[in-house]
Amino acid sequence: MSLLNCNMVSCVFMLPTKTPDGSGGFVTTWAEGEPLAAAIIRDTSTEARIAEAAGTVSVYTITVPRAVHLPFHSVIKRVSDGKTFRITSDNTEKKTPACTALDMAQSTAEEWRLTT
Repeated sequence: MSLLNCNMVSCVFMLPTKTPDGSGGFVTTWAEGEPLAAAIIRDTSTEARIAEAAGTVSVYTITVPRAVHLPFHSVIKRVSDGKTFRITSDNTEKKTPACTALDMAQSTAEEWRLTT
């Protein structure tokens, strides 16, 4: 087992469903979807800490196996604590080549609250 695999935790994709609210708007409900394993690491760079101090959300790097696609603006939930993350980059743009034994793709994400 690799160090990367040791850092993987159980997560699930969160799927939105919009229904009319009767007043011309919509109500969004969220349901758990497919499970996945991901390593979720908070960005503690100087730039990220300055941005957080200015009131922006916490920034994370999400690492998954190459076969897992994390589309832009998809939402995942960490099972252990229920914290949700919205993907802010497409992980097809940052993955290891198929010829290497290191099987990973990375996305950036922000801590995000599910709204209804």
